[in-house]
Amino acid sequence: MSRSPPGRRFPVHPQPPRRTTHAYGTPKNRLVYDRWGRFGRPVVLLHGLFYDRTMWWPVAAELGDSCAAIAVDLPGHGQSAARDDYGVARLADDLAILINGLALHRAPVIVGHAESARLAEAFAAAYATQAVLTFEDPAADLPETARDPAPGDLSGVPELYRQFAVARHDDALRDGYRSWLARPAHSEPRPEALPLQLSAQGGAGARLGGRFPHLCDATSFAALVRALR
Repeated sequence: MSRSPPGRRFPVHPQPPRRTTHAYGTPKNRLVYDRWGRFGRPVVLLHGLFYDRTMWWPVAAELGDSCAAIAVDLPGHGQSAARDDYGVARLADDLAILINGLALHRAPVIVGHAESARLAEAFAAAYATQAVLTFEDPAADLPETARDPAPGDLSGVPELYRQFAVARHDDALRDGYRSWLARPAHSEPRPEALPLQLSAQGGAGARLGGRFPHLCDATSFAALVRALR
């Protein structure tokens, strides 16, 4: 077996980072997002109010290179700029421009956590969408003020991931997003929450129950998303 001469070192070429961070828009309407993968079906991951895009890091890492995952900070959350107008329709338009700029040429899967279910559904109503996957956060009743924001029961979330499940309540943001919190008068009652393993058979429009199922079992959640391609 040949050996390299003493003292000789071969060059090391580090792998590029799987997660890259980007920004879209002007300083007044900037949206910051993380991206994984360059090919495959686009998967847009939307967090609920008072969280940020980091809650999707475990799932996006599990998606691997089979999807082009995009986790976006909602306006006023994380590193995205606050706005005067948090209207769902306007933000759906901004998401469409962002996705189109990625030149992936495929309709996305939109995944919405908690209040972002409304944004996911508004996007799907206006733009080509492969599937919509939404799930509520039954323990996340929003307080009237930011005082004493209880984290809720995180016992099902691995300790390493609990940092992604902590809401950062803000009174001004709550007021700005108030239109997201009221159920439209014409809306139909949502179906009963389905267990994660059963929802995988639901196809477009499937809904998930449970508290942070994407953090409790990121591998199974990623498998469900891939099945919607």
